[in-house]
Amino acid sequence: MSKHPSKNPVLRFAPSPNGRLHLGHAFSALVTWRAAEALGGTTLLRIEDIDLERCKPEFVDAIYTDLAWLGLDWPTPVMLQSERLDVYADAGNLLRDADLLYPCFCSRSQIAEAATETDPDGAPLYPGTCRHLDRGEQIERLERGDPVQFRLDSQAAMARAGMLTFSVVGPLITDRPQIRYAKPERWGDVVLQRKGTPTSYHLSVVVDDAAQAITHVTRGRDMEAATDLHVLLQMLLGLPTPIYNFHRLILDDAGKKLAKSKGSPSLASLREQGWTPADVRRALGL
Repeated sequence: MSKHPSKNPVLRFAPSPNGRLHLGHAFSALVTWRAAEALGGTTLLRIEDIDLERCKPEFVDAIYTDLAWLGLDWPTPVMLQSERLDVYADAGNLLRDADLLYPCFCSRSQIAEAATETDPDGAPLYPGTCRHLDRGEQIERLERGDPVQFRLDSQAAMARAGMLTFSVVGPLITDRPQIRYAKPERWGDVVLQRKGTPTSYHLSVVVDDAAQAITHVTRGRDMEAATDLHVLLQMLLGLPTPIYNFHRLILDDAGKKLAKSKGSPSLASLREQGWTPADVRRALGL
């Protein structure tokens, strides 16, 4: 398990500008800034906008407005992932040069039909159909322009990584770290790059956490399983592993996680209804 050389605690809040922030985002942001204060550190803001179709500049501006309204501030300039696609491509090339990525030409329907297991998010687990395509067929299909995505060869990656551990603290960020064993094999051969998009969330987040010298990551409990995969990628790319803290989720009246896609009330709409930042904190138990 690699440790970060930085002595000054650095945390980050990294929303995606594909909609307005809601109470779940507010909770995560407030918890992150509070954790940085407890550690005597700094919180950076990162905009995760690699989805160029769904992410909009107006939502970036809205993020700044909402966070400032909550009384939060951050160093500038803010990192925008859309400006770092070449950096992610380089990271993917490192994995490809190490024979840890392979092209996959399967459609979603083909994967769903062939899969017999699911990943931690409940999606069909890729059965490795294209893992053993011979080099000639790979080249032929790539030159033909077939739709392609590049997957991590999880078997080769795990063989190279061996046993993986990382440090978790909680519920308080100042609690004594506990060692946890990572089980990234549960994710199978995840997609790390697509045709026309040289990265994925998983690849970008580990590259950026290292680039910003992040020492502690606070994230929702729904991200615990994904962290195992991130620890694997950090090892494969020679990047440091932060200390992780997993906070509770903010749920709606039906017990479901708040989400933009479900129309959860935005901070902007609550503000228009007369809510104050203090009202937000009270509603969140902060």
